[in-house]
Amino acid sequence: MKKKLMLCLAACMAFSLAACGKGNGGDSEKTFTVGFDAEFPPYGYMDDDGEYVGFDLDLAAEVCKRNDWELVKRPIDWDSKDMELSSGSIDCIWNGFTMNGREDEYTWTSPYVDNSQVFVVAADSGIQEFADLAGKTVGVQRDSSALNALNDEESPENIALRDSFGTLTEYADYNTAFMDLEAGALDAVAMDIGVAAYQIESRNGGYVMLDQYLATEQYGVGFLLGNEELRDTVEDTLTEMAEDGTLDEIAEEWGLTDSVCFGK
Repeated sequence: MKKKLMLCLAACMAFSLAACGKGNGGDSEKTFTVGFDAEFPPYGYMDDDGEYVGFDLDLAAEVCKRNDWELVKRPIDWDSKDMELSSGSIDCIWNGFTMNGREDEYTWTSPYVDNSQVFVVAADSGIQEFADLAGKTVGVQRDSSALNALNDEESPENIALRDSFGTLTEYADYNTAFMDLEAGALDAVAMDIGVAAYQIESRNGGYVMLDQYLATEQYGVGFLLGNEELRDTVEDTLTEMAEDGTLDEIAEEWGLTDSVCFGK
């Protein structure tokens, strides 16, 4: 009798553990862990109340709501994102994640945001075009799309532009780079246009974007290569959100209406 009871308890424990896994598309899976850069507004960041918020996190929350999943927001070091994904610590990378040039490295949703790389400078800096950046001190985030664009060997113009800088300094996050721009330690920062717009607005002006684009790209949700089941579930849910207008409503709340391209 005691042996039967022990076997029954073991079976119940095994069932309980199986029902508490991470979101991978199975019916019993209830959590969906999103990896994101916590200093990348307006897509994902910590607000003044200490809460993680942003456009991408709101999209993920709605996807979870419609699939009866629990959303787990996991801030990560951006240059450790691949390790986090391959180890299973996160289910996807969802945070202004550029697809271009990475098409074969991840399993992607369809693109949902059109994005461009720009330079931000002080409004009174006298810098008006790329040629004015010659000899200047420029900042960029490590492992970012802007840095990739500046190092793109297939773009001689970008390489020449990079080589014209006096210094190119890499930062762990854009908030720190912007602080150095404010302090006069930088002359310009290369960054995503959506992030640039947010940073400029949050400082009540004083900074401008150059009219020229360094590069254009698209954002997607990146999953571990081969994880098509979970990708398809998220893709189908985003499609529903696009069709019923929810995706556009969330984009409007974050000032990104003109950037959204999913289903268009």
